Amino acid sequence: MDKQLISQFIKNALAEDVGDGDHTSLATIPIDTQGKAKLLIKENGILAGIELALEIFSTVDKSLKVNVLINDGSSVEIGDIVLTVSGSTHSILIAERLVLNCMQRMSGIATKTNRIVSLLKGTKTKLLDTRKTTPGLRYLEKWAVRIGGGVNHRIGLYDMILIKDNHVDYAGGISNALNAAKLYLANHKKSLQIEIEVRNLAELNQVIEAGGADRIMLDNFDFPDLRQAVELINGRYITEASGGITEENVTQYAACGVDYISMGALTHSVKSLDMSLKAY
Repeated sequence: MDKQLISQFIKNALAEDVGDGDHTSLATIPIDTQGKAKLLIKENGILAGIELALEIFSTVDKSLKVNVLINDGSSVEIGDIVLTVSGSTHSILIAERLVLNCMQRMSGIATKTNRIVSLLKGTKTKLLDTRKTTPGLRYLEKWAVRIGGGVNHRIGLYDMILIKDNHVDYAGGISNALNAAKLYLANHKKSLQIEIEVRNLAELNQVIEAGGADRIMLDNFDFPDLRQAVELINGRYITEASGGITEENVTQYAACGVDYISMGALTHSVKSLDMSLKAY
């Protein structure tokens, strides 16, 4: 966990929510009231976000006592109690929504990721996320993918060269784009992997001829062309299939022999896992 990043995220999120005070709690509950609450699971899935929840509770009020009963990555079922928290009721109520918002979304992502990873068992193919994340929540969403058994692709624009169709078109072709990328890395003394997206077998052959890539993204290939592409590459490059991949067809893509499958749906349209924090 990146403590500095998480600390800033929590501070920003609390400032957004609390403003100049939780006036409902201040108006209705004596300030020195003590209480207890339990985090209750209302939907089956994979749990994610416990470590983050502990940081949120601690940031809100270091005197809150949290007892974790189920850890990140565990399967949970309706009725399970994930944790209990005790201390100032005002502090518990301030932390409640941020803890739930984060854990529900992270657990939804982990659940979907784990379901697809399970489908890929018995193949060599690994599941990747993408940059199709919620602005400001990328770190949390990619963290949830890892908890669910997936693999993080690049974090952002800064940690990998990924030459996509628009880059190729703007650069004037695949050879131009690859040569320019290699020169850029050399001139700036940067050690980054180069991945390039190809849209068809003709572009794939151009990449193989030009050389210099570490990974080839085979975008929106049909199954016959994808199998042929894997054969043409013949282990010389890491292969990644992307575009139009769903839970229903993911095993067919894996059967074509690619090293990775990337799915934006892991993060861009996932359903949160239902849970609540209840006083007891």
